[in-house]
Amino acid sequence: MKFLIDAQLPRSLKQLFLENGHDCIHTLDLELGNKTPDILINQISIQEKRIVITKDSDFFYSQMIKKEPYKLILVKLGNISKNDLLQFFNNHFEEIILNIRKEDLLLIK
Repeated sequence: MKFLIDAQLPRSLKQLFLENGHDCIHTLDLELGNKTPDILINQISIQEKRIVITKDSDFFYSQMIKKEPYKLILVKLGNISKNDLLQFFNNHFEEIILNIRKEDLLLIK
């Protein structure tokens, strides 16, 4: 599976996906970096069939109304530390992957 991690999430999250055999990029890997507009992230997601992982609720509304991005994992864990976020994803990784295979939208809270 292919993923695109948005600016509000740490670049270090990318490594977890890579280590588990997935193609993953972070907005910092894009030409405009963390200033990449949402519309461009949606375009990349659709063209490359990348699942967007973000904390930005604007993507939720876009997914509900326009079915953009391709698929979405919306992270709503509050203001937790980077280490706690990485630990959460590590502990629930297989469950997250199984659920996003079946659904276009996955809310993590």
